[in-house]
Amino acid sequence: MTIVKQISLFDIHQLLEMESSHRYDAIFSVIDIQPIFQLFSKKTLKGAPRELNYGAMIQSLIIRIVERIPTIKDLVKRLVHDPLFRFDCGFLVSDVVPSESSYSRMIQVISESDVLDKMNDTLIKTAMLEGFLNDEHVAIDASHFEARDAFTPSEKKAPKTPKKRGRKTKAERAVWLAEQVEKKGNQSTYEKELKEQLDIPLETLWKDVPIEPKWGVKKNSKGKNTFWFGYKAHLAVSTKSQYIITRLMSSGNLSDCKAAIPLLKKLHHLGNGQFTIAIFDAGYDVEPIYRQAVSQSMRVVIPYNVRREGEYIGFDEHFRPTCVREHSYQYDSFDAKYNTLKFTRPKECATCPLREDTLCQKVFKIKCDIDIRKFTYPARGTERWKQLYQERTAVERVNAYLKEYFQLNNVRHRTGKKAKMHFNLVTLIYNTCKLAVDRINALLQQQNQVA
Repeated sequence: MTIVKQISLFDIHQLLEMESSHRYDAIFSVIDIQPIFQLFSKKTLKGAPRELNYGAMIQSLIIRIVERIPTIKDLVKRLVHDPLFRFDCGFLVSDVVPSESSYSRMIQVISESDVLDKMNDTLIKTAMLEGFLNDEHVAIDASHFEARDAFTPSEKKAPKTPKKRGRKTKAERAVWLAEQVEKKGNQSTYEKELKEQLDIPLETLWKDVPIEPKWGVKKNSKGKNTFWFGYKAHLAVSTKSQYIITRLMSSGNLSDCKAAIPLLKKLHHLGNGQFTIAIFDAGYDVEPIYRQAVSQSMRVVIPYNVRREGEYIGFDEHFRPTCVREHSYQYDSFDAKYNTLKFTRPKECATCPLREDTLCQKVFKIKCDIDIRKFTYPARGTERWKQLYQERTAVERVNAYLKEYFQLNNVRHRTGKKAKMHFNLVTLIYNTCKLAVDRINALLQQQNQVA
């Protein structure tokens, strides 16, 4: 009997537990810090020489996340007292250790640019080209993290004047309508109705996301509301390889749905049609999200969220047609040409006394366009639909990774811009570690084949 030795796959845990010099080499072989460094390059050779080693400072910011160093103050202390760590970060013996204020100014400059967004897009495209990111399914979800500062109470609002009872006069109604039009015209991008996002360009949606810390609310596992003051991390994660393909940070009070369409548009922009199925939880069950997915040739898997709707007569809980005895028809197939679901007779028909009755229809064909929330492909209630929905756990695992190993919860900045920079840096470092691990595994497999 031949024994085949199985390859033990290298993972992020092992990468983070490697000897520091090897760990940093693996990470910095993947990420190119040149785009960040260019933000600090001298425009002219004139003037005093630069005293700070900006390249080493950038590397030390990345290493701070990997090493889970809580604050910039602690980072500076370690650079001062640990020569080996200072060398690993890229500082020379002759270099001056930067102060906290120097790091603060650097973070301010980075937060004013979109360089981290571009670097993440480049890294994702690299992973695609190298064959590590060939997934077609994406899971999308949001997770909250708290702000550095506590909530500052706002000023008490003046008491509202009681509304005049009775019907408005024509003049009063005209004034009220004019006020509503003006109010709607002054709404920001994310204050508008969700369906209006369908026609707004991706660049505008990305630029206008509110990022200042706000109170957020979410139901816990016991159905009770929990509150936090801070932000939301909206992630689109490949379900197989678990790369963060795209991400968005918003204020804590922004609805999860409001971030779904920007993420879908960015997926289409990056993937160029690679991603075919997007998986959400029930909180995203709103029609505009389905519309956006269909417009870019994607299918969505979202549990149906029952709202104030009447009973849907003639259908079961999965919106399969039912016979006169309320037995559910069986899903048969999907016709992509006509966007139609086909259902055949229930299995109970074999013993039903009404099987020869004309009341029972043999086949049902239902167009998904009738109601894109109810009639989806894969059809609701099928094994395929259930299998796909189970893949949503990928985004939950990544959220847990970011908080446990990459300091997502450790926001040390007082403004939304700097908090966004922290979030973008954390997600970029996670993707960098993923690509480093994939390259190491590919090398191990090659060595095993040669041996």
